Amino acid sequence: MTQDHTTGPDAAPETPAPWRPSRTVAVVLAGGTGTRLGLGIPKQLLKIAGKPIIEHTLTVFEAAPEIDEIIVLMATGHVADAQQIVDKAGFRKVSKVIEGGDTRNATTRIALDAVGEGDVNILFHDAVRPLVSARIVRECVNALWTYAAVDVAIPSADTIIQVDENECITDIPVRATLRRGQTPQAFRSGTIREAYRRAEGDPDFAATDDCGVVLRYLPGTPIKVIDGSDENIKVTHPVDVHLADKLFQLAAAQAPRLTDHRSYTEELTGRTIVIFGGSYGIGHDLAELARRYGAQVFPFSRSSTGTHVERAEDVEAALKTAFEATGRIDHVVVTAGILEKGSLADMDQETMDRVLQVNFVGPVIAARQSLPYLQQTKGQLLLYTSSSYTRGRAQYALYSSTKAALVNLTQALADEWAEFGVRVNCINPERTATPMRTKAFGEEPEHTLLAAETVAQSSLDVLISDLTGQVIDVRRAPGEPAPVPAQPTAADQDRVASGVDAG
Repeated sequence: MTQDHTTGPDAAPETPAPWRPSRTVAVVLAGGTGTRLGLGIPKQLLKIAGKPIIEHTLTVFEAAPEIDEIIVLMATGHVADAQQIVDKAGFRKVSKVIEGGDTRNATTRIALDAVGEGDVNILFHDAVRPLVSARIVRECVNALWTYAAVDVAIPSADTIIQVDENECITDIPVRATLRRGQTPQAFRSGTIREAYRRAEGDPDFAATDDCGVVLRYLPGTPIKVIDGSDENIKVTHPVDVHLADKLFQLAAAQAPRLTDHRSYTEELTGRTIVIFGGSYGIGHDLAELARRYGAQVFPFSRSSTGTHVERAEDVEAALKTAFEATGRIDHVVVTAGILEKGSLADMDQETMDRVLQVNFVGPVIAARQSLPYLQQTKGQLLLYTSSSYTRGRAQYALYSSTKAALVNLTQALADEWAEFGVRVNCINPERTATPMRTKAFGEEPEHTLLAAETVAQSSLDVLISDLTGQVIDVRRAPGEPAPVPAQPTAADQDRVASGVDAG
């Protein structure tokens, strides 16, 4: 006998079927024209941190494991420009680059047609929000298992006022309940389609926000809000260009850690690593660590091999030695540096030249000489900066300015060398226990300093990663044991006395 499931008016509604989307599609909305920026091109094509804004944005979704497909809706007349960016960057998830509509709601309708029928997760994101994080994308997609609509927002730091036509205040809403909306906005496809279907019958319909369409035309649908971020800015005004560029410069990547000794051995066995400044400090510890995992390491320094990183002939000879011994060079690391404290006005010419030559000219020479070798192995150049790159420090102006220059050099070379498959990264350790620091600042509480071994481990993680163009912060973890100062040799004492730290 078949059970009768007919329900009366007072019966509880049936539990809806669980949401089972066939795929998750990111729709990147790139219809802006750049009018407020005073540009002759759409703002999403403007370069920030060496790449068009839209390329930065697409990179986030391309890398997100939650995203299966990307559709780009581009401003009229610039579809070919966007397609060229997609092709050059090799974005595999981008299935379509098509022209958007004249309005936001027209563009969304075009996007829904492009996505097609079926149950799909859809994320709408402004192309000119290039600093959206992987965390935000992941939380949006995860929220769709429970909610049919999802928004991203941050608390308002400012008091919001409401005014009338005469620019007089009529209300001041309670700030605690206010949020500033961002993107992406995420939807179950059936929900956003139904909201727009109902909106078609409204002669006054105009949308600038897709969650607003759901709120107005499907008022019974909860819209989940997840936390955005202050960095997820929308590039709209000229000041936003400068802010976004600086945020990219300051963004610190995290190198993935492998799980065990065997994994590191599999990655490093047979690789050749050349380290300039490898006789002490960070460089020495990196060399020892890499050797334990099977790498062939060639450390060079002023004290141990007579190698001056600022001399092109010395660098050339060092690289040739390593190549002739192993037939390859996979990684070139430059840790050598000089920190001379004192007022710039009081510094003699010889000291200034030495600081500039070792700290900046040396890495430039190493980069130029290394490229032919690294092209062959699709390898990596690794440089080192310090926290002073974000703001110059009094009493060591030359040191901090050269460290800022190395960050710019890293980012520029990463773009230049991408076509060769060569990666370039920069390590930014916090205050580290090295002879150079002891000479400059004297004895400091050990618990405030990072161990050179910790920086070496992070450096190794970066070398075997796919990162490029990144500044990787290395910070002392809470509870990490204080570094144990190594005992310098006589040669090390000479180097410290001369102001040169090889690591």
